[in-house]
Amino acid sequence: MKPGLSLRVSQHLALTPQLQQSIRLLQLSTLELSSEIEQMLDDNPFLEREDDAAPREEFGLQHADSRTSEGDRASENAIETEAAHADGSSAEAEFDSDSLATEGWDGDGSVEVSADDGEWGGDAPARGAQAPDEDELDAGDRAEAPESLTAHLHQQALALRLSPEDAAALRFLIESLNDDGYLEDSLAQLAATLMDDDDDVDQMEEAVHRFTLALKLLQSLDPPGVGARHLAECLGLQLRERRRALGSSADESDCLAAALKVCAQHGVIDLLAKRDAKRLAVLTELPEPDVRAAMQLIATLEPKPGRRFADVERNIVVPDVIVSVSGSGAQQRFRVQLNPDVMPRLRVHDVYASALRGGKGGEHHQALAQRLQEARWFIKNIQQRFDTILRVSQAIVERQKSFFIHGDLAMRPMVQRELADELGVHESTISRVTTAKYMATPRGTYELKYFFGSALGTESGGNASSTAVRALIKQLIGAENPAKPLSDNQLAEMLKEQGIDCARRTVAKYRESLRIPVASLRRAAQ
Repeated sequence: MKPGLSLRVSQHLALTPQLQQSIRLLQLSTLELSSEIEQMLDDNPFLEREDDAAPREEFGLQHADSRTSEGDRASENAIETEAAHADGSSAEAEFDSDSLATEGWDGDGSVEVSADDGEWGGDAPARGAQAPDEDELDAGDRAEAPESLTAHLHQQALALRLSPEDAAALRFLIESLNDDGYLEDSLAQLAATLMDDDDDVDQMEEAVHRFTLALKLLQSLDPPGVGARHLAECLGLQLRERRRALGSSADESDCLAAALKVCAQHGVIDLLAKRDAKRLAVLTELPEPDVRAAMQLIATLEPKPGRRFADVERNIVVPDVIVSVSGSGAQQRFRVQLNPDVMPRLRVHDVYASALRGGKGGEHHQALAQRLQEARWFIKNIQQRFDTILRVSQAIVERQKSFFIHGDLAMRPMVQRELADELGVHESTISRVTTAKYMATPRGTYELKYFFGSALGTESGGNASSTAVRALIKQLIGAENPAKPLSDNQLAEMLKEQGIDCARRTVAKYRESLRIPVASLRRAAQ
């Protein structure tokens, strides 16, 4: 082929760095945005918080070149004269602090009244006194800190008189537990992690034997059920511990024996989840009433022994938008405003920006000018982020006024595309705005995505929101007869009687999303 030149016209969309940053900030949650702002404050010297300005620094900048007044000069001369007449070698230097306080002198740290920091403040420790122990200072904090499961088990293992090998094996098993207190790997797998390629089979068997003995010790520690390999073993350990605590003459001994026999069956967890007492009665060859009593006892056990030791981080939801109501009845008015606690107050550092404008051009000057522009872009993009959140929230409240007045049953169907067309933005923008953003309302705090729902057809030709249908299903189940709970087919028929065309599969999906069990389990739970 002969080489040649050709001209082609095409259109493409290029995302500038400023637009990319704007899109990224829009999809961040409040916590992620706070981390992003802290990172930018550390990286960009031209960016600062508005509340970081110090009044003394502003005073110094404004009056740095001003001439000293006659009164200040007289005070300085008086201080110098006082210092010149003082005897530096004497231990009892005469210093009239009352006279200086009368003249309004606050001190600037240039005169060393005492070289001992212990003399400052009445609460300071006396000379020669030892500093308080660090453990005493942090005793309150350490008392409030939750104890971990491994630390709790290690503390109990110290009370056991074990050989160094057995203590090491027990320590290894404790460190191998997961957060729930289960031993996920088999003893052979744990032993294989300690073996080298040159080790023989006898050493492997010896390691497994030591782990087997250590596992029995581990399963005897508190909390009951720790060190189990699966849920059935965990429940059995707790039942045996309860039987040892009650003794042979306890009234629950028969029930405990039945519960232990139930937990020993294969596939017992699935049968317990289904509350299939008849099947369990056939497998255990026990009367059905005894099996039901055993099931009630098993329901009181802890399936996760390490749950109370878990240091779960509690994430407090901070709303981005606050909705307040005024008036009553048909005259109710809803006001939507941004939460001032989550809005950062940023500005460009005036001193640095002024110094940059007065500087000369060069390589470093151009790099600093780029950082200044980045700071301005960052402030503008954050403002645009909150403006977009406010616009979307106002549109949501305007469309869902019935929800704020009457509740979930009055929720209107709404999809993101409709709101995007109304606001003149892309549908992906609505998706980013409503993700991990929360709205505090008189009815509670909701994620912005909660107000969106698909539409279900009605006999009148209108539409019903899927959120309203879920609320109606929950209301119907809450009012059912406990002895005869409603099936999904019955719920679908009751919805159809109210003019909502909802299939049985849709009812089952909505019921599962509400975490409501099926009718058979609701009947067995009574």
